[in-house]
Amino acid sequence: MTDKHSPTSVPPDPWIEGFLEHLEKRNNYSPQTLRAYQQGLEHFRLFQPALAWKELTADHFRAYLLEMMKQEAARATIRLRFAALRSFFNYLIDQEELSTNVLKQVSLPKLEKSLPHYLTIPQVTELLTTPGKEKKSKQAPLWMAARDCAILELFYSSGLRLSELVGIDLSHLDLLGATVRVLGKGSRERILPVGKMALEAIAHYRHLAKITTGPLFINKSRKRLSATAVWQMLKKYLRDAGLPASLSPHSLRHSFATHLLDRGAHLRSVQSLLGHASLSTTQIYTHVTTERLKKAYKAAHPRA
Repeated sequence: MTDKHSPTSVPPDPWIEGFLEHLEKRNNYSPQTLRAYQQGLEHFRLFQPALAWKELTADHFRAYLLEMMKQEAARATIRLRFAALRSFFNYLIDQEELSTNVLKQVSLPKLEKSLPHYLTIPQVTELLTTPGKEKKSKQAPLWMAARDCAILELFYSSGLRLSELVGIDLSHLDLLGATVRVLGKGSRERILPVGKMALEAIAHYRHLAKITTGPLFINKSRKRLSATAVWQMLKKYLRDAGLPASLSPHSLRHSFATHLLDRGAHLRSVQSLLGHASLSTTQIYTHVTTERLKKAYKAAHPRA
């Protein structure tokens, strides 16, 4: 087992293939997450190729965890691989291949806190004004650039997760109240404010695309836009705007939270807007603003 290379000698596993197809159909997993889950499952199979999934015990996974820690794998990598395994085992339970999830008995090392990546306000402005600047494609309907603009505006306006955005139906929008209803993690519903510029972008897109009911954001076939398509769209506009391609839809959510706190929003309010179950999850953004204040202090104060 090695962390330096992706698995290359794992035989096809119909259960893994079925699991990945199941996730892809749900439309709220990015291609990066699907790839990471596949690599995580294959990585475990390199470590333990002999036993069937239903023959594995918690001790097998503890041994796997110990081996990764000996190899000094990053804690984030370890937790991502176990997240893939836990989700996969839940799928096997749903398929009645397993009766219990033995991974619940395995304790993982805590994740090191890292500061989230975010955009500056000028960078956000550059990104949000990028759709429509490129040369028009003869194949692409005129409404698609307007849709992309509305997506980016709504991401930043309301701090949405990718899964929340693609799940929005037109009926979830309250145009008079300037709010949108979304279903977050743990099936927790919340009502979020939508800014004026996002509302205008949505109205323009709806007019061009003639959206009257059903999913708010659609593809060429007028079906609900997938998370994969949104991710690919964002990558394109990041390149066009000259911004780091390493940024993700979640980076707009991070930017939303950071900019609110920079301008005086209360931490509890930001927690509610983001849909965090715990305030400790939101507190990472206070470190972002504190670190930026320190840099400004050191750059400007004569005795810093």
